[in-house]
Amino acid sequence: MKHHLSMLLLLLCSTVFAQNSFKATVQHAETQAPLYGVSVSINSLNTGAITDVQGKVEVTNIPDGTYTIEIRYIGFEIQTVRRTFPLSASANGQTFYLHPAEEQMEEVLIQSTRSSRTFQDIPTRLEFIAGEELAEKGNMKPGDIRMLLNESTGIQTQQTSPTSYNSSIRIQGLDGKYTQLLRDGLPLYSGYSGGLSLMQIAPLDLKQVEVIKGASSTLYGGGAIAGLVNLISKTPEKDPELSFMANGTSALGLDLSGFYSEKYGKTGTTVFASYNLGTPYDPADNGLTAIPKFERFTLNPKLYVYLNEKINLNLGFNYVNEDRLGGAMDYLKGDSQAGYFERNTTERFSTQLQARYKMSENSSLTLKNSISLFEREIEVPDYNFGGRQIASFSEVNYALTLQKTEWVTGVNLWTDNFKQQQGAPDQNLSFNNFTLGAFAQNIWDIQEQWTLETGLRTDYQSDYGVFVLPRLSVMFEPTDALTFRLGGGMGYKTPSVFTEDVERLQFQNVMPIDVDQTDAERSIGFNLDGNYKWSITSELNLSTNLLLFYTQIKDPLILNQTDEAMYSFVQPDGYLDSKGLEANLRLNYQDFKLFVGYTLADVKQHYQGNSSQYPLVAQHRLNNVLMYEKHENFWIGLEGYYYSEQLLNDGTTGQSYWILGVMTEKKLGKNFSLFLNFENILDTRQTRFDSIYTGTLNDPNFRDIYAPVDGFVINGGFKLKL
Repeated sequence: MKHHLSMLLLLLCSTVFAQNSFKATVQHAETQAPLYGVSVSINSLNTGAITDVQGKVEVTNIPDGTYTIEIRYIGFEIQTVRRTFPLSASANGQTFYLHPAEEQMEEVLIQSTRSSRTFQDIPTRLEFIAGEELAEKGNMKPGDIRMLLNESTGIQTQQTSPTSYNSSIRIQGLDGKYTQLLRDGLPLYSGYSGGLSLMQIAPLDLKQVEVIKGASSTLYGGGAIAGLVNLISKTPEKDPELSFMANGTSALGLDLSGFYSEKYGKTGTTVFASYNLGTPYDPADNGLTAIPKFERFTLNPKLYVYLNEKINLNLGFNYVNEDRLGGAMDYLKGDSQAGYFERNTTERFSTQLQARYKMSENSSLTLKNSISLFEREIEVPDYNFGGRQIASFSEVNYALTLQKTEWVTGVNLWTDNFKQQQGAPDQNLSFNNFTLGAFAQNIWDIQEQWTLETGLRTDYQSDYGVFVLPRLSVMFEPTDALTFRLGGGMGYKTPSVFTEDVERLQFQNVMPIDVDQTDAERSIGFNLDGNYKWSITSELNLSTNLLLFYTQIKDPLILNQTDEAMYSFVQPDGYLDSKGLEANLRLNYQDFKLFVGYTLADVKQHYQGNSSQYPLVAQHRLNNVLMYEKHENFWIGLEGYYYSEQLLNDGTTGQSYWILGVMTEKKLGKNFSLFLNFENILDTRQTRFDSIYTGTLNDPNFRDIYAPVDGFVINGGFKLKL
């Protein structure tokens, strides 16, 4: 009996002595102030503690072994460390410094996937720009969103006109027609109205920008073969906001914008207004505008109504009016009555309605509707083209959220009517069609480390019939620091005359599409990515991401020139594919941040058994940004972007080039800041190493634009927030 008691006491003593503790102090990285209420936990042991008012914490009863310790505090970046117990005396009692979360990923709800999950909990690979990063990029071009998108890996904004500055979005090397541009989940920028969209969207009233790369047609219908970009507007918050921005450029450009937001009990409102002015600018002194003359006014008010805890809705409209004129400088200045010019006169009006009914704690019904009216007239010497587009989108969806699964089902209807009002009578491009779709999506937490997302959409398009589009994404998260995502899906794009190639021709000599002789373009795409976060030290953090992608488009629609100098769309036997990788690295050390991104996009066309490189794609791209930032005080950044050679449509190859820039902002108090940017300080311009047209200045034949034409430009101004 005594022998058994002795063995039991020995076992108890050994167990007690095998228990360890972890002691630490947690402080604010920038102010060194202690942080109270920080969670310090070892999830594998289901144990932890929180810091006291002095920032100190002790986690006890830790068995011998190696464990991952997570340090988490709302509004700050999560820090993880790995320790082997028992610890040495010098390794215990360490001080850890938490950095403010630049994007506060834990609190950002992603809207593009139609779920109610946060950024890190979604199997679909998604990128977003929010918070300070959105504000910093908005400083660089406050008049439009091109800079927001062009600095991301895998995305290139392609200029389609050398004189009017028109641009489109290319994701992973594919044409802009394969990218779907949304505003709060509503397709307001498509078809005829898509040609100038990037130039007419100002970033000041945006809360975040969400990008899904790869086949996304299941989410919002046809057109999202390369991916989608969803612009999320600001909404009224508890505290009112009144913001102003004024920006001027060395190219004599001016941007003035204001945003107001407030919540009044059961109602709220946001109002955004901007005025943008451009002066004809010719840095190459070749007689043509690199930046056109333009004047634009934008007004976007919204009303929010919170009837009760179950019902809320918002209603708004957007109005944009612009007159844009580019071409020969002598003609624009009035020094000559002759000369090449391109005038775009546009008027855009759209309504947005969203209503949500909360049926229970875990289910809701949502109604969406938008109606858009777009009129545009294009005038060049001896030719005018103009038309009116009336489009609508309506959707009803039902969402159900359970403990381990989430469902979204719904139906939607698109209508699109384009009426040509000017142009050659025998080339009437008018059309009228509709698409009716039904969809179902599910997110399922299979196990703690595995999450599955599936979707199925069926569309009926009035001209091209039925399309069935499945989609699947899976997320595997073996540790808090490592995440893998695998996804794929199918998509389609109905033939449309509104493409980059037709924009370059100003719609001249383009024949309408014969619906009976064409088929919809169909696609299939896959992507695999891995994300790894590593807290090397308490002050040095590394985050890396690698994405592999592949997209194939069958029977792509191509614009060909006939013997009669006319242009018509044909579908050669074959396919177009894009494959490659994106690599991103982010390194944080104290007040320094380094971003490095690389894109490999190998895009080829395979027709009649032959393969060739797809034009206007930089196969290799580098994105580099080094930032020094004192939070809520001052920041300065140096950026460098590299573009490799691009095959041009005339068979020649464009030159590779670098673009460097410096950006800075200084806050003076809580509500006022000054910003100054030096864009393209190397003055990289296509006109410095290549021509942009052949022929004469009065009758130019424009070549592809693959490099900047505006060169070195300084812009600066102030922001006021009340």
